[in-house]
Amino acid sequence: MRQSKLFTKTRKENPTDETSKNAELLIKASFIHKEMAGVYSYLPLGLMVFKKITNIIREEMNKIGGQEISMTTLQDKSLWEKTNRWDEKIVDIWFKTKLKNENHLGLGWTHEEPLVSIMKEHINSHKDLPLYVYQIQNKFRNEKRAKSGILRGREFMMKDLYSFSHNEEEFQKFYDEIKLAYKTIFQRVGIGQVTYLTLASGGTFGDSSHEFQTITSAGEDTIYLDESNRIAINKEIYNDETIKKLGLDKEKLTEHRSIEIGNIFPLGTKFSKDLGLTYKSESGEDKLVVMGSYGIGIGRLMGSIVEVLADDKGLIWPESVAPFKVHLLEITGGNEEIKIKTNEIYKKLKQEGIEVLYDDREIGAGEKLTDADLIGIPYRAIISDRSLANGGIEIKKRIEEKERIISVEELIKEFKNVK
Repeated sequence: MRQSKLFTKTRKENPTDETSKNAELLIKASFIHKEMAGVYSYLPLGLMVFKKITNIIREEMNKIGGQEISMTTLQDKSLWEKTNRWDEKIVDIWFKTKLKNENHLGLGWTHEEPLVSIMKEHINSHKDLPLYVYQIQNKFRNEKRAKSGILRGREFMMKDLYSFSHNEEEFQKFYDEIKLAYKTIFQRVGIGQVTYLTLASGGTFGDSSHEFQTITSAGEDTIYLDESNRIAINKEIYNDETIKKLGLDKEKLTEHRSIEIGNIFPLGTKFSKDLGLTYKSESGEDKLVVMGSYGIGIGRLMGSIVEVLADDKGLIWPESVAPFKVHLLEITGGNEEIKIKTNEIYKKLKQEGIEVLYDDREIGAGEKLTDADLIGIPYRAIISDRSLANGGIEIKKRIEEKERIISVEELIKEFKNVK
């Protein structure tokens, strides 16, 4: 893409109504647009990152047998009344509305109830199990506060997968598989080293669940971490009994602020029982389906990448999720030959299928370099009188690398190998 064709523009100043680093930088770099507190639109660069994160999640869910569907946001009151989760004394984050005939509807904040309703038409026999079904879809939660940018939204995109198993043993096998899948996802998006499996409360569904917590000062949670085995405990269940249960040494646990970027819940037979989801066993008995729930907030994950990796100059995107692999800058100094040469290189990169953002704007070198740091594309390639005099193109990583001069052929070879 030519940067001159992007309708979005970077800002020189941080937005005054944001306190979180992720929102400040993503708005300043024009990746997102704030509609209201807790509600953001994704602009072209932001949507590119968002889609790459989504695709990584989709790939890992498909690898473990997930089947993707798309469910409606509008929720039937009568269905949720069967599980007692329509009552706002039980669930206080509903957005509710009315049809013109005065019937009440809700906007989905999770999807256990409607998916179980679907599964009642497709699960009858023991031969129909196990099943793993997921969606990547907007959720709506009427949060009391939304001051953390895209880390906590009132409308947000979420991957939620639900497992349907014959029994507890089969459920547990999949539960362990999804732990590994989540670890792979967080490694692939660039924050696996600071993300930890964390024992947490089971809420209304059981004794415990697991979260994946990413260490950052921007976090709303507190965890106690054993770095040697990469296991943590959420503060809400931190006690001597839990420490002993996990076989940890209290003296080795360190306290950290963190962001929950994923969670996995055993649901047992709670929803199967309330909504009548059963299967016929081989002996002909009616048995309740054992369920689990597994979520990742995609906007929250994107915001966490920003919180963990960004520096004082701007965003730093891992190569796996960056909107482009290389940011091509022409520094003409009034020399039209530079523009012609850079345009030729841009076309070659495109022909080779290399993702490139070409800064062809008629602005000064300083502003181009500042914007390149702010936008955070992994590699920057500069064409200038100085680079050509030294034999080619000046290339450097956004971080951890000095400038070096390479030829056009070397540039193409290098970026064709970048994954």
